[in-house]
Formats: sequence, structure tokens, C-alpha cells
Amino acid sequence: QVQFVESGGGLVQPGGSLRVSCATSGSIFRIYTMGWYRQAPGKQRELVATITKGGSTNYADFVKGRFTISRDNAKNTVYLQMNSLKPEDTAVYFCNAANIAGIGIHSWGQGTQVTVSS
Repeated sequence: QVQFVESGGGLVQPGGSLRVSCATSGSIFRIYTMGWYRQAPGKQRELVATITKGGSTNYADFVKGRFTISRDNAKNTVYLQMNSLKPEDTAVYFCNAANIAGIGIHSWGQGTQVTVSS
């Protein structure tokens, strides 16, 4: 079964920065575009950013210019660097392999909680 292990979340003040990580198996990492998603309380999960095998990236409008997705192919790990965080970025952040429509393909991991608050 495919597993995604997210880490690096925490409590940060508005305007601060945080980097979250997601490790998965090499068989998944080598094949798929990877995506970061988030789900805030009472809201549906939404796509934040994607990165292809070749390193091409796409971002949701609400994080453009603030978040950066990257991948380390040697470690089978995808990262999300989050800068200029806002309270509305508070959510559980998940990663998954993404299909062409940006929808997560496999079962979801536990995610990592990011809370932006003063």
C-alpha cells in the first residue's frame, strides 16, 4: 500500500515561514507528479501546488509568490516552503501523487497540522 508521511508542521506567527516535508516510496516518486493539498476545518481539501517529475511547478492563486514546492529525487521527498504565512493558511497539509486534473490518486496519509496564529 502506498504511504505518504508528512512532517514539519507547527505553530507559526502571521508573516512567518515553515517548511513541510513528505516522504514516499521511490516507485511512486519516480512515476508521478506530486502535489501538496490542504484541508481547513469545515472545508474541503484543496490543491495547493504540484511538481512534475521534471520539476515543473504549478500553484494555486492563493499561494503564488509565497509558497514554493520542490522535490529531492534522491530522498523520495517533496517539500513545501511556506513564507509570509497568513491565518487563512491554517490547515492540515497532505501530499499525494496527482493526476492530470490535480486530484490525489492514492490513499491519504495523516497530514501535518500548520497553524498560523499570534
